[in-house]
Amino acid sequence: MVKRYDRLKEIQRLDPERDFLEIYRLTVTYEFPWDITRALELALYRTYAVPSIGRLLNETAELTERSQKRYDDTALLLDTVVEHGFDTDEGRTAVRRINQMHRSYAISNDDMRYVLCTFVVTPKRWLDSFGWRRLCCHERAAFAAYYRTLGARMGITGVPETYDDFERTLDAYEHEHFGWDEGARRVSDATLALMGSWYPAPLAPVVRGASLALLDDSLLEAFRYRRPGPVARGVTRGALRLRARAVRLLPPRRAPHYARQNPEIKGYPDGYEIAGLGTFPTPGVRGCPVPGRGASQTPAE
Repeated sequence: MVKRYDRLKEIQRLDPERDFLEIYRLTVTYEFPWDITRALELALYRTYAVPSIGRLLNETAELTERSQKRYDDTALLLDTVVEHGFDTDEGRTAVRRINQMHRSYAISNDDMRYVLCTFVVTPKRWLDSFGWRRLCCHERAAFAAYYRTLGARMGITGVPETYDDFERTLDAYEHEHFGWDEGARRVSDATLALMGSWYPAPLAPVVRGASLALLDDSLLEAFRYRRPGPVARGVTRGALRLRARAVRLLPPRRAPHYARQNPEIKGYPDGYEIAGLGTFPTPGVRGCPVPGRGASQTPAE
């Protein structure tokens, strides 16, 4: 019988530089599958507050007109690498699809690096506040190594080395770049509406209110949302902390839970092909409004 902290002990016996994929997989599919899903949603949401990112996402209309598909495809492509690894046919195909989509747009290396930083830092900060335990030093190092590897496969340069480096890079970039953009606000509103659509209609306003209550002031200011009151914030955050205490008392998960198993993934009831996920934009037409960066800047695998 696996006990609550046995997997943490297993993780601490591994080398985070050599065994980063195994550690990452244990952490996100056994220890914190629900929390990591919420944290990665918040990570991607944060990126909208950088006007160059939020504006582009609005211009492509992927998140405003096809929100569910964009959500599904992003989660499934990232999940494929977690499940199968970087050096399998499935993992290579997923990374190739990610790169093909990014090549169609004029995305700066700085913006790409910032997005990568959100994937490392936001889960750790979420678990600090709402996890049944915090990440250990092995997990933080493994998260950094995992996303260094993904960044290299995506052709991103200047990727931070350690977790602390990722955190400093993220904070500095947000301090310099967070700001208002009308298109980014539309993307934000569409994302909040998508999250509300996963629940019965009467609960949609509650979900939106709870989502806003989880945003820090820098995000609220960037999108020009009214700051939630202390009661809304206290109830929302208190409920998540109560959930964490309850999870700590539950027996540990016996089987891995991947993002493809999440009920929020709704677009592929009959299954999917990895190579068919995502968009196939053509420069100069709707959905790809700006010239791409060029194949030399983003490798195919």
